Amino acid sequence: MSERAESEWWRGCVIYQVYPRSYQDTTGDGVGDLKGVTRRLPHIASLSVDAVWLSPFCRSPMADMGYDVSDYLDVDSMFGTLADFDALLAEAHRLGLKVIMDLVVSHSSDRHPWFVESRASRDNPKADWYVWADARPDGTAPTNWLSVFGGPAWEWDSTRRQYYQHNFLAAQPDLNFHNPDVREALLDAARFWLERGVDGFRLDTVNYYFHDLWLRDNPPTDSRVAGLALDTNPYLYQWHLFDKSRPENLAFLKDFRDLLNQYPNRTSVGEVGDEGRSLETVAAYTGGGERLHMCYTFDLLGPDFSPAHIRGCVEASEDKVADGWICWAFSNHDVMRHVSRFAKDGQDPEDVAKLAIAVLAALRGSICLYQGEELGLEEAELTFEQLRDPYGIRFWPGFKGRDGCRTPMPWSAAEPNAGFSTGASWLPVPEAHRAKAVDTQTGPSSVLNRYREALAFRAAHPALVGGSIRFLEADEHVLSFVRTLNGESILCLFNFSDEEAVWPFPSDLGALEALDFPTGAAEVSSPAVALPPLGALFARIEL
Repeated sequence: MSERAESEWWRGCVIYQVYPRSYQDTTGDGVGDLKGVTRRLPHIASLSVDAVWLSPFCRSPMADMGYDVSDYLDVDSMFGTLADFDALLAEAHRLGLKVIMDLVVSHSSDRHPWFVESRASRDNPKADWYVWADARPDGTAPTNWLSVFGGPAWEWDSTRRQYYQHNFLAAQPDLNFHNPDVREALLDAARFWLERGVDGFRLDTVNYYFHDLWLRDNPPTDSRVAGLALDTNPYLYQWHLFDKSRPENLAFLKDFRDLLNQYPNRTSVGEVGDEGRSLETVAAYTGGGERLHMCYTFDLLGPDFSPAHIRGCVEASEDKVADGWICWAFSNHDVMRHVSRFAKDGQDPEDVAKLAIAVLAALRGSICLYQGEELGLEEAELTFEQLRDPYGIRFWPGFKGRDGCRTPMPWSAAEPNAGFSTGASWLPVPEAHRAKAVDTQTGPSSVLNRYREALAFRAAHPALVGGSIRFLEADEHVLSFVRTLNGESILCLFNFSDEEAVWPFPSDLGALEALDFPTGAAEVSSPAVALPPLGALFARIEL
């Protein structure tokens, strides 16, 4: 691989997300750990992915499952030790896998020593390390800002007699990025992991870092995002102009990129949740090669799995993020599993899973998979008593939370907890998941095998990894586009309906040579292609 190609390994890469507490337990305590991830790295490597993204494993009281960090420079004992992380990193590199770690710096835990000191008085050395503000004259919160997890984004502190901001739980106070000492401390934390050899960072809630210094109220949601205000969560009743996506963030992200540039072949991917303007934010954060390498949005993490929606999202990104880079995903640890979101009544979820990975593997951009989707796992149904997610507990029953996508990975159908743990697992393993365990999916028609084939196919065709994309006209059930790079053009066709679809050749397309990808009995016979239900076709265009 050339020096330039190696430095841009992230461009068009495939990332596999591991939620460590649910991947593999090696101690019998019912919680996954880093040694368990290391044990299962051969499975990940077998998928032909490029990198592993590890959800948070730093020291934490676990109020929000590790997204509340109390020590950025150590591994939580629940997951193991720094030596365990080093061993995981070494084994991943031996297998040809990069390692990306979650970096959660928009907020910390309220147990972090920085916050303990900050809340002790208004004049200590860390007094301005978090977002503090006086009450309004009537004692109410300084602004109308809301927490993503419900209620006001402000919590009263009886010692300082001020409010502090928290975009999420009250146990997750927001760091004050306007303070240069805070920014430098967080860059030092990133440097610590870069020195250990980590290949990159997934930046949690990357557009939440800065707040409006004038503490202006957010306006109400308007017609541009009509319907969002009907959500269970009142957070979407506001247009979040002043509590996130502030322009000051651009300078910090440049400093972050400058740090990464000191270490060869590193990358960054930002999580952007920005209702109504996400692509504009992605463009600002990734354009010009001066800030983040890539970002992902929530555009494909909703219920709409249709040609029109996917085409609309991709074309919008091509238009608005032309100078940047985007990462696509159908599932992650925060949303219902996509097989459950996408499958319509009467559809076989496994067929939907196979179509979904064929589509995802063909998109322009980098792509991200979430553990268990390669097995076709559906959302787990849990009772209120089984919930561990504070977000779900807060909004039950209108919102069931995120635990349904976080249940343990099933490895062996016959073993206790499907091979995840010898002890009582922190969340139950559904029987339906046991039936889809890794050791049951050995046949050529399994979802797991389809994932391996689709991702190997993507890796074998540079046009799918880094080529341009051009959409072709089709009826409402068919998604059609061409990927092109260095003289190779690949036609990608997908039938989203339960019936056969016929796609007529455009007159100027040229001859087609069907490529070896097992997507069903698609027939190529000019002047049309016959696509089976939920089927697909990849064909080389002979110009």
